[in-house]
Amino acid sequence: MDQELERAALVALLRRGDRSWPDLTDQVEAVGSARDVLEDALDMSGQAALFDTGPAADLEAVAAEIAAWEREGMRLVTILDEEYPLYLRLVHQRPPFLFLRGAPAEDDLRVAVVGTRTPTPEGVAHARAVAGGLAERGVTVVSGLAAGIDTAAHSSALAVGGRTVAVIGTGLRRTYPAQNARLQQQIADRGLVISQFWPDAAPTKASFPLRNAVMSGYSLATVVIEAAYRSGARMQARLALEHGRRVFLMRSLMTHEWAREYAARPNTTVIDGPEDVFRHIDSLVPVTGELTWA
Repeated sequence: MDQELERAALVALLRRGDRSWPDLTDQVEAVGSARDVLEDALDMSGQAALFDTGPAADLEAVAAEIAAWEREGMRLVTILDEEYPLYLRLVHQRPPFLFLRGAPAEDDLRVAVVGTRTPTPEGVAHARAVAGGLAERGVTVVSGLAAGIDTAAHSSALAVGGRTVAVIGTGLRRTYPAQNARLQQQIADRGLVISQFWPDAAPTKASFPLRNAVMSGYSLATVVIEAAYRSGARMQARLALEHGRRVFLMRSLMTHEWAREYAARPNTTVIDGPEDVFRHIDSLVPVTGELTWA
């Protein structure tokens, strides 16, 4: 019950809306208890007196709501839980909680395959070859369920019987784009769907960059197939480099100034095809202590 009330306290803190989520995440981690942080906040604001039967009773109501989410197939994991993904925990943009639908697994090898929503036929072919080949080699393929490259990556991983994870920019009760509803369900059935948003949250301009940060932190490497400067895939490449993760850029991207700049940075590899990614698979798993706070 203590763990249930800790999760409830974190939800209550976030719903108060009086502090940024990153600040609350830092404080809860530092204190080691969302309940303690909430009690201090209530005491300072004088709101503790508003609870007729005390804050504990209110937390039990929130805990019941969390239990209802879980009966619906949405597992809430907070920054205080051991199940929170290790690699993601190490990045500054880590969210305070994740909603999971599917089968969580702490895979050693997770590689994101991302790109534009409006790819060329060559881009789709590259995405399928990279994602399918990674999945055949036991690597979990991570992508964002968007149209275009993301859809090709997820579908190819599933087609070869591999594991894929979708990190989405909406709540789990929604699908964006709508035509990927069936694909989202297939991923939940055979892999995992992750959201950092409340279950009914709609897509927004802000939600997708947040999604890309989580996708980068959750993965050990990011493969960018096709992307313009103003794109989530380009942003994810930048974030992955900031996180100390490997970035693979298709050579066709070298027509873009941003890609040439990223290619000159450590941890970036320009690739001509999927075999260039496969050769680096074994080197992606970090040794103990290699990943640091980013």
